[in-house]
Amino acid sequence: MNECHAAVMAAREQLCDLTPLLTDCGALCGAACCHSDADGQGGVYLFPGEETLYAGVPWAKATPCEMEGADAHILLCNGTCERALRPLGCRIFPLTPVLRRSGWGVRMDWRAWAMCPLMRYGTKGLNPAFVQAVEVAMREIARSEEGADFLRRWQRLESRFRHSAL
Repeated sequence: MNECHAAVMAAREQLCDLTPLLTDCGALCGAACCHSDADGQGGVYLFPGEETLYAGVPWAKATPCEMEGADAHILLCNGTCERALRPLGCRIFPLTPVLRRSGWGVRMDWRAWAMCPLMRYGTKGLNPAFVQAVEVAMREIARSEEGADFLRRWQRLESRFRHSAL
């Protein structure tokens, strides 16, 4: 396991039981982030190395795809995963990594506006321990070249949504 994969696995473990709220935020919206949209679209990009974790699970399929000019994987699921097996992209939702002058941090993911009632409160409305843990996880992933490249591509994709370039 390389440095990036190790950081991704550590982040998954660190965020296994932390959630955006101190209670089940999915109870507010019927777990909207776990369901496809009206067009049947949905899925979450997998962080490097996660695709191997989903081989043969009955509730999802990791599919090769392109993300901002590089090979990636997206997990398409039926909305009924085992909580402990959630991808890191689900564990950090509704946050997204952002590179600032001071280094990697997080902000609210613009793509979440369509489904997440927490968006209107911003990061200040989230569990501070959750926000801090996601920030630490992103910084650790960014320590490797592979991880930093992946986070930059994730940020570019989210920024295109933010600035309506899609």
